[in-house]
Amino acid sequence: MSESEPLPSFKIGEKVVSPGRTITETDIVMFAALSGDWTELHTNAEYMKHTIFGQRIAHGLLTLSVASGLALRARREPLEVIAFLGMDNVRFTAPVFIGDTIRVESELIEARPSKSRPGAGIVKFRNYVKNQRDEVVATYETTLMIRIRAEGQ
Repeated sequence: MSESEPLPSFKIGEKVVSPGRTITETDIVMFAALSGDWTELHTNAEYMKHTIFGQRIAHGLLTLSVASGLALRARREPLEVIAFLGMDNVRFTAPVFIGDTIRVESELIEARPSKSRPGAGIVKFRNYVKNQRDEVVATYETTLMIRIRAEGQ
């Protein structure tokens, strides 16, 4: 396969939608403990009653972490990821509250063989994280190195 050939079984523009996942208070507390980010936006219910949000919001990085896992579950055939190469153009467009259910709509925007690793390919996705009201709460692009299976494997 030459470097200019697209990857078999990948179609640019292909879109998939992940299952949903509800963000809980436990998620926020556990993420605060793991990351050390105990900012009042996420952990102080009384403080947040008097803000424009009116309640605690999930960490942006918690939302991205959950979305990353959901995006991998969206494909019918799971990707065998060799390396996570990067995340670009991250934007948070609306808050995620305790009790919101998020899902990821993912569009394949690039698919090519790896220049540096035989048997590997590079895929890039544009991702839209949406809540149960179909509002976009975050957008981002991810680039992954994946194992390419020979046809028939």
